[in-house]
Amino acid sequence: MTQPQPRAGPEQPGSGAPGGSRAQPEEADLLRRLLHSPSYRRVLVFSALIGVPVSLVAFWFLVALHQLEHLMWVHLPQAMGHPIPPWWWSLVLLPLAGVVVALVVTRLPGAGGHVPAYGLQPGGASARALPGVVIAAVASLPLGAVLGPEAPLIALGGGLALLFRDLARGTATPQNTALLGAAGAAAAMSVILGNPLVGAVLLMEVVGVGGPQLFAVMLPALLSSGIGALVFTGFGRWTGLETGSLSLPLSGPLPRLDAGDVGWTVVIAVVIGLLVHLIMAGARRAAALVRARPFAATVLCASGAGLCATVYTLVTGRTSAEVASSGQAAMAQLAADPRSWGAGALIAVLAFKGVAYALCLASLRGGPIFPALFLGAALGVLLAPLPGFGVIPGLAAGMAAAAAAAFRLPVSSVVLVALLLGSIAMIPVVMLAAVIAFSTTQLLPAFRDTPPVEEPELPSGAGTRAQAREPS
Repeated sequence: MTQPQPRAGPEQPGSGAPGGSRAQPEEADLLRRLLHSPSYRRVLVFSALIGVPVSLVAFWFLVALHQLEHLMWVHLPQAMGHPIPPWWWSLVLLPLAGVVVALVVTRLPGAGGHVPAYGLQPGGASARALPGVVIAAVASLPLGAVLGPEAPLIALGGGLALLFRDLARGTATPQNTALLGAAGAAAAMSVILGNPLVGAVLLMEVVGVGGPQLFAVMLPALLSSGIGALVFTGFGRWTGLETGSLSLPLSGPLPRLDAGDVGWTVVIAVVIGLLVHLIMAGARRAAALVRARPFAATVLCASGAGLCATVYTLVTGRTSAEVASSGQAAMAQLAADPRSWGAGALIAVLAFKGVAYALCLASLRGGPIFPALFLGAALGVLLAPLPGFGVIPGLAAGMAAAAAAAFRLPVSSVVLVALLLGSIAMIPVVMLAAVIAFSTTQLLPAFRDTPPVEEPELPSGAGTRAQAREPS
C-alpha cells in the first residue's frame, strides 16, 4: 500500500510558520487519498474481522493466567495447610520461572518476546515466535513475576493478526504488516485494560506517529479494539469467568481537591519520578548482564526476586504475594482498606517490590504497567497523612506519576488512572502528577544501556516508538 507524499511548495499565505510549512489542505488531501486506497480499505475490513478471534484468544489467555495464579498462590498453599503462602514459597516458584524462561530465551525463536526493561514495544511476534511468547508468559506471571500481562498480549495480538493474514493468503507488505500488527495488539490490549479507548490511546503513544500517519495506524486499531471489547464483554458475562478486574474499590467518597492536594502532588510526582527512574536504570543494567549470560543471569535474577518476597514475609509477617506477582490484586486491597497497611508494611513493600520489579523487568517476560501502578499507589498512601493531603488524592497522584515515569506515556497514564478510579474528579492531580513525573524522568541522565531494537515499518513519514524518545 503506497501512500502519496505531499508535494513541497511555497509557503501558504497566513500559515504563520517561519520559513514555510506543509499546507493543511495537502495534509487533508493525503488522508483523503489514503482512505480511497483499496489496499487500506482492505486493511480496515480485515482489522474488524481479526478483532473477534484475537479478543477471544486474549480472553482465554487471561483466564488461564488468572486461574493459574490462584492455583499457585491460593489453592496449593491451602491444600498444604497454609492459609497464606509459606515464607519459602517464592523461593520455589520464581527460580522455577527463571529456569523455564531461560530455556525459552536460549532455545526458542523470538526469545519469549520483548524484554520488559526496555518498555512496551508495538511490534507483534512472528508466527514462529508465538509459542515462546506464550510459554514465557505462562511461566513468568502465574509463578510470581513482578510484571503484568500487557506486553505478552501486545506480542500475542499482533502476532495472531499476522498469522491470520498469512492463513488467509493475504499479501504481506511492510505497511499492512505494521497496520495489522497494531490492530491485533489493540484488540488484545482492550481485553486487559477493560476499555478499547485506553488500549488505543496507549498504542498511539507507543507507536508515536502524527498527522495523517496517526489516523492511518489508529483507524484499524480503533476498529479492531472496539470489536474486540464487545466480544470480550459479552463472552465474559456469558462464561462467568474472571480475567482480573481493572477497577479500584475506593475506601470512601471522592473528596474535593484543595491547594494542599495540588501542592503535595508536585512533591510526590518529583519523588516518584526519581525513584522510578532509579528502578528502570537498575533494570536496564541487569538486562545487560542477562544478555551476556542469558541462562545463568535469568535464573539468578528470578531467584533474587523470590528472595525479596521471602525477606518481606519474614520481616512483616504478611503474604509474599504482595511483593511477588503484578500487584493488581494487592492494589485493589490497598485502595479498599488503606488503614490495614501500616507505615512499616508500606515502606517494606516499596523497598522489596521495587528491587524485585527491577530484577523481573530484566529477566522474565511480562509488562511494566501494573507493578508501577502499585508502587505509585503505595507511596501515595504512605504520604497521605501529610498536612492538607488525603488518601485518595495521594493514591491518584502516586499511580499517575509512577505510570508516566515507568513507561514514559503520559497521556495513556492519565486515561488509565482515570479508568481505575472510575471518575474524573481526581483528573487535575492525575494530570499534574503525570506531567511532572514524566518531565522529571526526561531531565534526568538517560539510560546508557539501550540496545538497538528493530523499528516497525509504518506508513511513510511515521515517527518512531515512544520508547525511543529517551535521549541517548
